[in-house]
Amino acid sequence: IPSGSPAVRCCGSSGSRDEALRDKRAQILARGLPKQKPIEGVKQVVVLASGKGGVGKSTAAVNIALALAANDPTKEVGLLDADIYGPSIPKMMNLKGNPELTPKNLMRPLKNYGIACMSMGFLIEETAPIVWRGLMVMSAVEKLLRQVDWGQLDYLVIDMPPGTGDVQLSVSQNIPVAGAVIISTPQDVALLDARKGAEMFRKVHVPVLGLIQNMSVFQCPKCKHETHIFGADGVRDLAKTLGLDILGDIPLHVNIREMCDSGQPVVISQPQSDAVSLVSAEIFFSFPLFASHFKDR
Repeated sequence: IPSGSPAVRCCGSSGSRDEALRDKRAQILARGLPKQKPIEGVKQVVVLASGKGGVGKSTAAVNIALALAANDPTKEVGLLDADIYGPSIPKMMNLKGNPELTPKNLMRPLKNYGIACMSMGFLIEETAPIVWRGLMVMSAVEKLLRQVDWGQLDYLVIDMPPGTGDVQLSVSQNIPVAGAVIISTPQDVALLDARKGAEMFRKVHVPVLGLIQNMSVFQCPKCKHETHIFGADGVRDLAKTLGLDILGDIPLHVNIREMCDSGQPVVISQPQSDAVSLVSAEIFFSFPLFASHFKDR
C-alpha cells in the first residue's frame, strides 16, 4: 500500500489517538482521588449501603443511629439521608417541616429521639417527585454534606441510596469515612449487588466493617415456625467469600416494619420485644463495639 494512501493515514491517526488516550489515562490516575475534607463538627462518619433497593437499609440505619445514642448518652449522633430520589428518613423518624437557617446561611437539622436528621425530604413536598439529572443530584448531596450546621457530632450515620453510582462515589471520595456497613437479604439477586457495593468501597479505600443479613428468617407469630423466605445464610456465604465479618442477622418481623412506618423505630419504642431480641448478636445494640474501628481514624 502506498505510504500516502488513506489506509495508512487512518491507521497512523488511530495509533496516535490510542497513545494519547493512554497518556491521558495515566495523567488522571497520577492525580489520585480528590482530597478529602472532613465535615465540620463531625468526628466519625459511617455509611450504611446496599447494592439493591428494598433490602431494609434505611430501617437498619435509623435503628443503628438510635442504638448508638441509646448505648452512650454522652455521644451525639446525626443521621443523613443521602437518598435524593426516595428519602424515607423523615417518615421513619417522625419528622416534618423545613430546616431553619443559621446566621451563616447553614441549615439546622431537625431533631427527634435526640438524633439530628437531615434529608431532601425536608426540602420538598412529601409527594413531589425528584426529576433531576446527575449534576443537580450531586449539587444537592454537596449541600446536604457541607451546608448543614451539625454542631458537634461523635457519629454521623449516612443512609446511602441503592447502587454504586455518583452519590456513593462523591460521598466516599470527598469526606473521610470511618467505615461502611453493607446490608443485604440472603436472596441471590440482592447478594449480587451487595458484592458490587462492597467492592466499590474497597476500590475507593473505605474500610468495610462487615455485612448485615436482613430479613434472614420469618417466625410465625402463632406457631413460632421459622421460614427462610429469602433463603438461608446467603449473606454469611458472601462475607466468607469477601473475607468480611457478619455483624448480625435481622429477622423479618412485623414489629420492625410497623414501628418504622409509624415513626417509632423499634429500638426506641420496643427495645425488649421479640423484634429486637430475635436479632442474632443484637446487632442494633452491639454496633457501638465497632467504635474500636473508629478511634484512630
